[in-house]
Amino acid sequence: MSSTDFTARRAAFRALHAEGCFVLPNPWDAGSAVRLKKLGFKALASTSAGAAWALGSDDGGLTRDQVLDHLRMLCAATDLPVNADFEAGFADAPEGVADNVRLAVETGVAGLSIEDRVGRDLYEPSLAVERIRAARAAIDGSAQDVVLVGRTEGFLIGRKDLTATIDRLTAYAEAGADCLYAPGVIEVAAVEQIVRAVSPKPVNVLMASPGQSVAPLAEVGVRRVSVGGALAAAAWAGFDAAARLLAEEGRLS
Repeated sequence: MSSTDFTARRAAFRALHAEGCFVLPNPWDAGSAVRLKKLGFKALASTSAGAAWALGSDDGGLTRDQVLDHLRMLCAATDLPVNADFEAGFADAPEGVADNVRLAVETGVAGLSIEDRVGRDLYEPSLAVERIRAARAAIDGSAQDVVLVGRTEGFLIGRKDLTATIDRLTAYAEAGADCLYAPGVIEVAAVEQIVRAVSPKPVNVLMASPGQSVAPLAEVGVRRVSVGGALAAAAWAGFDAAARLLAEEGRLS
């Protein structure tokens, strides 16, 4: 794959963030990536959970090098832009995050997210900001137009403080994040507050709960909607049901 191919993908991905709202589905292997392209999606995002499940591990159980291999595979499977779920950058210190972000850029991704979560806790705000700054510097140093997503995990670990979440997102925006993301924020009114707080930078929303849909999110200014491990979970649920029927009753339907 030539660097020119990745340059075009990155430009296309950047343009998707300029206006409107696009859906960013999350494949977990080459086959699901190809199928999503055939359905007309314009860009894809990896899923740490889906990637781990495909390799028989739990979410968060893959090493940095396994994730880098996974990203190379997705970028080779399709000519669509790929946004990397790069977890917490596989390092605590900003310098380590920068080193790993440089490696992620080399896989051909058009975007990547850096989380502020370590285990069941969040990095202290000042350190979390420095980690985003380091990721930004690494991308800028690569001279590649890769979208940096600043992601705060508070709502996913029970810290459902919208003010604190917005404070983190605005700080990440100021530190150089191109797009902001707080998975677990579900209420449209809360999402709208986030959109207004970080404007004009785009916001990503995770759609993984019953009753959520794209249209209300688009109406409040959300630029992109991803689904995390939901598609992978749906596929594995179908697999489990069919395999259980085969094991218990000797039939598939």
